[in-house]
Amino acid sequence: QFQLVESGGGQVHPGGSLRLSCASSGFTLDYHAVAWFRQAPGKEREGISIISSSGGSTYYADSVKGRFTISRDDAKSTVYLQMNNLKPEDTGIYYCAARGGESFYGGQEADPRRYNYWGQGTQVTVSS
Repeated sequence: QFQLVESGGGQVHPGGSLRLSCASSGFTLDYHAVAWFRQAPGKEREGISIISSSGGSTYYADSVKGRFTISRDDAKSTVYLQMNNLKPEDTGIYYCAARGGESFYGGQEADPRRYNYWGQGTQVTVSS
């Protein structure tokens, strides 16, 4: 069974940090581009950060650029999202998603229809 499992969510104060992890089960993440999406209450799912299969290309939404960093460790079949200087507007459910292939098309990668595999999500709450 192919699965993605997110972890690392929680509640933090504004300005705080969290590191999310996305681990695969039943398959390995090498040769897969991996994305983090965020869904805030009452809003559509937004692609916020994506990393290519090689790790050589990344994309960040303007809302998180300079604060979030995506990375991957293929030996552990895990992708990370380091989130610093968190703001209340970062609150939401964070999902990771993966798709096979070595191509990478920048902002187009933020389209959720490109992804075959999805995790169940992890809640991030930023409040004082």
